[in-house]
Amino acid sequence: MKSTKKWWFILGLLIVAGLVGVILPAGSTEQDYSGLVAGDTAWMLTATALVLLMTPGLAFFYGGMIQPRHIISTMLQSFIAMGIVSVLWVVIGFSIAFGDSIGGEGYGIFGNPFTFFMFKGVGGGTHPDFSPTFPLAVFAMFQLKFAIITPALITGSFAGRVRFRAYMLFICLFVIFIYSPLAHWTWHPNGFLRNWGVLDFAGGTVVHMSAGFAALAGAIFLGRRKDAMKKFKPANIPYILLGAGMLWFGWFGFNAGSALAADSVAARALVNTNTASAAAMLTWIFFDAAKGIKPSAVGASIGLVVGLVAITPAAGFVDVGSSIFIGVIAAIISNYAIALRTKSMLDDTLDVFPAHGMGGITGMLATAIFANDVGLIHGEITTFLYHLLALVIVSIFTFGGSLLMYKITDLIIPMRISPHGEKVGLDISQHDESYDFVYRE
Repeated sequence: MKSTKKWWFILGLLIVAGLVGVILPAGSTEQDYSGLVAGDTAWMLTATALVLLMTPGLAFFYGGMIQPRHIISTMLQSFIAMGIVSVLWVVIGFSIAFGDSIGGEGYGIFGNPFTFFMFKGVGGGTHPDFSPTFPLAVFAMFQLKFAIITPALITGSFAGRVRFRAYMLFICLFVIFIYSPLAHWTWHPNGFLRNWGVLDFAGGTVVHMSAGFAALAGAIFLGRRKDAMKKFKPANIPYILLGAGMLWFGWFGFNAGSALAADSVAARALVNTNTASAAAMLTWIFFDAAKGIKPSAVGASIGLVVGLVAITPAAGFVDVGSSIFIGVIAAIISNYAIALRTKSMLDDTLDVFPAHGMGGITGMLATAIFANDVGLIHGEITTFLYHLLALVIVSIFTFGGSLLMYKITDLIIPMRISPHGEKVGLDISQHDESYDFVYRE
């Protein structure tokens, strides 16, 4: 009965949010429709849909990798993020990320939570800073999809041992206190990282580094699985391939959409995205083969995703030749990082930090090296130095902040599942469901 009361409380919060939304209608302010461009609007609507597809793709990607007894829960952890973050973004998340900047001129820390509270003023009109040629509502929805997939990415690090209700609370804390402020630093016109000249075209820092370091903190905080030393075969390799394909497809919206217009920059980002991913996939397979490992579907899938991660911060800033190099070097670094992780005591179940964390770091530094006009190869050192400083700041903030969010969550709802629940599987213990397919050699 105690657990039931907690669920009633959570339901009550959602009902209250709905009532507040009725009292404070979003379209209560004047909208400017004069600058709307049909082509940009159509492209950003499409890009938004593409980015949302990435989260179900991630669900298949992670679900196929885990043991069969955890597959439903692992996939649901991605799907539930679409629900929780969508509502939270409307209520307060978008305001913290893109609301009126709190901080000195050029040193914004976070947005005023009341600027776009309950999407006040977020409608079909344009916004001079965020969406000058398409509706602000579309920009808000586009950014929402980034906010959704970031906590979903983290789940691979503690797959197989997290309590579902605790994970839902962690999502809320992470989006409010980690993701949204970091997005403000990086993408808001007054954000201090942006004003330092730190380049993050589509989320290498905001999404992948934050998810990677949060994943590292989560793997450490929740500890090792009981069967962590036992090797297991993935539940469904075709799921992994399907998920990787959906991610690759959706990533065109992720990166090319970040041009915020249907223009040449979007075209460049699309070309670089595809090229880096292809180069990373091939590199992963060839590198494995050079080490005596047979080319595998799992390796190809991981490689292409690492390439997508690494090119994300650079997609609109570099030439296609650089995108090949970025894909190649990111695949080698992440492959080596996974090999090191397997020899350590760290139980990052699905290697989120070696793939997304190291891929994001590689992409961030590569952006500072190869970015047109301001990169290190053009004789400019300022951008590279600020990227190094940003790397330190973001790493400390996302790792330390996420560790604090885990501890707060654990005080309210214990995060680690019971030994029995872990043994029978999260599907049964958390959801009373089961995956009938059993992998057979």
